[in-house]
Amino acid sequence: MTTDLSIIQLILDATLVVKIVMGLLVLASLLSWTLIIMKSGKLKRARRNADRFESRFWSGISLNALYDELGQNPDREGLERIFYDGFHEYLRAMKTDPAARLSMSDAVQRSMRVASSKEVDSLERNLAFLATVGSTSPYVGLFGTVWGIMNSFISLGKMKQATLSVVAPGIAEALIATAIGLFAAIPAVVAYNRFNDHIDRLAVQYDNFREEFTALLERQAAAQKQPVS
Repeated sequence: MTTDLSIIQLILDATLVVKIVMGLLVLASLLSWTLIIMKSGKLKRARRNADRFESRFWSGISLNALYDELGQNPDREGLERIFYDGFHEYLRAMKTDPAARLSMSDAVQRSMRVASSKEVDSLERNLAFLATVGSTSPYVGLFGTVWGIMNSFISLGKMKQATLSVVAPGIAEALIATAIGLFAAIPAVVAYNRFNDHIDRLAVQYDNFREEFTALLERQAAAQKQPVS
């Protein structure tokens, strides 16, 4: 008597509980890979847009012209949104009385800080799912393995004469659950750490721009306050 030990056949012969565990792990893997592909594209686009905007911002273009240009684009994101919200607050503050101008930098910083926080939050969205898959999948797979091995030993105890060829298929199909769990967890953990690093770098770029832009606006505001001799 020969036993088919191919992976597909072992999966098909697995118990219902082990099959459910494998199905959940495969679904988690597919969802995590979908998220990885989408998030990777989004972060690359965010980095590219940030670099392009900084190049344009420091090219010497008029701030008012850049503000008007972005005002016609409802899909502002990243540094575009931070600049637009900050400059909008600056223009509003400069229209008020001179006493209110003293707190202009605080208002501009607050506005840009809120915009930056929203952008970072958008980039971090759904990353918790990758962390969950990465941390729980091995344990879910281990549960399927333990369950499968337990059933194998129960069946083994009912036999008068047991050999390795009899118990091997049950143990092998149980171990597949652990393998699938690792297959789901490892890419999720790697992607989660990689995405977090990219987001941290973008957050630093946003913070640096906020500080530089605020200093620029303060110098511009001070120049406008000086009386003409």
